[in-house]
Amino acid sequence: MQSIASRIASELQVGENQVTAAIQLLDEGATVPFISRYRKEVTGGLDDTQMRSLEERLNYIRELEDRRKSILASIEEQGKLTPELKQAINLAETKTRLEDLYLPFKVKRRTKGQIAIEAGLEPLADSLYSDPSQNPEQTAAAFVNPELGIADTKAALDGAKFILMERFSEDAELLGRLRQFMSDEANITAALVSGKDKEPGKEQAAAKFKDYFEHSEPLNSTPSHRALAMFRARREGFISIRVDLITEEGLGHPCESMIARQVKIENLGRPADEWLAEVVRWTWRIKLHTHLETDLLGSLRERADLDAINVFSINLKDLILAAPAGQKATIGLDPGLRTGVKVAVVDSTGKLLDHTAIFPTAPQRKTHEAEAILTHFCEKYQVQLIAIGNGTGSRETESFVLDMLKNNKALKAQAVMVNEAGASIYSASEFAAKEFPDLDVTIRGAVSIARRLQDPLAELVKIDPKSIGVGQYQHDVSQVKLARSLDTVIEDCVNAVGVEVNTASSALLRRVSGLSQTIADNIVDYRDQQGAFKSREQLKLVSRFGERTFEQAAGFLRIANADNPLDASAVHPETYSVVERIAEANKTTQQALVGNSQLLRKLDPANYVDTQFGLPTITDILSELDKPGRDPRPEFKTATFKEGIETIKDLAPAMLLEGVVTNVTNFGAFVDVGVHQDGLVHISAIANRFVKDPHEVVKTGDIVKVKVMEVDVARKRIALSMRMDDEVTPAHSDTKPGTTSGKTSGKTPGNKSDKKPDGRSRGGPKPHHKNAKSQHRSQAPKPQAKGSMAALFEKALKKP
Repeated sequence: MQSIASRIASELQVGENQVTAAIQLLDEGATVPFISRYRKEVTGGLDDTQMRSLEERLNYIRELEDRRKSILASIEEQGKLTPELKQAINLAETKTRLEDLYLPFKVKRRTKGQIAIEAGLEPLADSLYSDPSQNPEQTAAAFVNPELGIADTKAALDGAKFILMERFSEDAELLGRLRQFMSDEANITAALVSGKDKEPGKEQAAAKFKDYFEHSEPLNSTPSHRALAMFRARREGFISIRVDLITEEGLGHPCESMIARQVKIENLGRPADEWLAEVVRWTWRIKLHTHLETDLLGSLRERADLDAINVFSINLKDLILAAPAGQKATIGLDPGLRTGVKVAVVDSTGKLLDHTAIFPTAPQRKTHEAEAILTHFCEKYQVQLIAIGNGTGSRETESFVLDMLKNNKALKAQAVMVNEAGASIYSASEFAAKEFPDLDVTIRGAVSIARRLQDPLAELVKIDPKSIGVGQYQHDVSQVKLARSLDTVIEDCVNAVGVEVNTASSALLRRVSGLSQTIADNIVDYRDQQGAFKSREQLKLVSRFGERTFEQAAGFLRIANADNPLDASAVHPETYSVVERIAEANKTTQQALVGNSQLLRKLDPANYVDTQFGLPTITDILSELDKPGRDPRPEFKTATFKEGIETIKDLAPAMLLEGVVTNVTNFGAFVDVGVHQDGLVHISAIANRFVKDPHEVVKTGDIVKVKVMEVDVARKRIALSMRMDDEVTPAHSDTKPGTTSGKTSGKTPGNKSDKKPDGRSRGGPKPHHKNAKSQHRSQAPKPQAKGSMAALFEKALKKP
């Protein structure tokens, strides 16, 4: 049996010594960000992605080993552990294989087969199985015993049948082969539960799932969003789901042939052959089909969950690592109509300076008063940015702000639309209440919007990532796995960027490598009581901030204007001596070395390698000294929404617009074009080439140009294309150019990613244009059998 390290090394295609070293570091309590950034020599340069995969596989294999030990102990306790069985269990590489091997030895409730054995029918089963030349009725007559519940020969034969059925259905080799065959060849078929779509009050809910009222497709190519849609429809009682081969009427099932071959049953015309054939049929139809169907649907569910969680994780990473506008005084506006626009002014560090509410839009229309207040705030606090939440009333508020800036040329502020998803969650959170105990929740939302523009990462870490709304079917997947995945994404993002100790919230600090919530709170408390930190060494004075914590966290914590310039960089304190040695060798000082690109780019890292620090570390140090504290996030850019296009009714086919990608799913990307309703760019309309995964082309936060292909006002769907040469079919639209705006849904569709059964949160139908259609047809699996019955039988019989 391979060691854990060698198995993982083989899977990741890296050296076993690299994996062994990484496992040792993890077991010692080191975090993935710390290992991938500051222990490259030890692991041979494993990056954070490899380390995350390693950590995940390590946990799985260790759980597998624990289960293996438990199974071996259980079977040995029963006195049934043979050398062959022990070897098979030790060689099992998956949890499924382990459970198949353990199945015959599991403690079960009394089955019909066990009852038959207790009634003394096992010799009958063995006799007919080993010698089919016997007449079943005559042989069974000797086992009739009314006192044991065997009233006649039929009862005896049924009991013997149950004994063989259970024996065959617990054959681990057979289970494995049937499971693989069904996984490769079966279809998943959904059908409407009769009358469910007509039940009073459920018509609208049923309509969401009408695509699955009569649906079939290959199981092994079912995409995650369709699988999750079917599972939800079944959970809500609208459809039933089956997994099976599409067989021809009157013919047997290929899996029955596989069972017969495995247990060496043939129909040679002997007296017991027909009875044994019936045992095989019952084994498949009663015992194995249901068991395997449950397994395969469980596997599909797990695969769909992982796929959906991966999509969510990618989108969250893109959103958190979106370009920050920077440390600039900012006004945050949380738009509203009847309740007014909530206003919050924050300084360059995000500190709240002032707040109020204005009513520039209908129904109050106190435009002059609102303009005076906003102008006053801009002048008084030297505001450079105005962040406008993209919820209800956002375009009306944006129009008012732009007019105000036009009327006051002296103001230097820039208006930017900000995705406010999750801001209301933050407003009502315990963290917000602690941060602003005397502030109304609506003003807290405006503060969050302002800070989100300044630094998305610093603000979004305060919100439960599941509330940010950048996933598909997030409420349907395993919440434990989702939370774990999103936590690792946030941890990796925070540590990739680094955290400024003197301005960071405790919510941000707790995401730093090695820091717990308690230590993060202690840092903030120390900062409030003692003032700003002057050096990284000062962190050791914080309660519970020990040497081990300092090792894990220090490199990711930044202190601007520190006594030592290296404290503002990603250079770890443990390597400060290396920098000092480099400075001495070049007859300069550490201060003069930092940022001295001309000198640093001439240096050969190999000249400074020693027994403690190798080439990767020296290379990283020189790179960091060249651009100390560099931010890996992109340059800040904003989208410009088209003037006069404020609601879905203002859209018309063929319009060219600029928008922001708010969510990327397996089937396309949602784009905010400024009408309170995200449009869908279907995967077939993302590029002028085949696209397997939309993330290849776009990511959340990207600014893109799109063409309106179709508008369905009634269903609030907008079909967009990123291919400007796509032809529009106007007949599919129910809007005309120049139509007036009306009341529309307010919040961004990213928050409601679970509205449509195929994962389309609130955006449009598939594009109705030639190019999109042709590509869509080529990408969608066809719901039909994979060949003739003869071919399926041939495949079944070829299985080893």
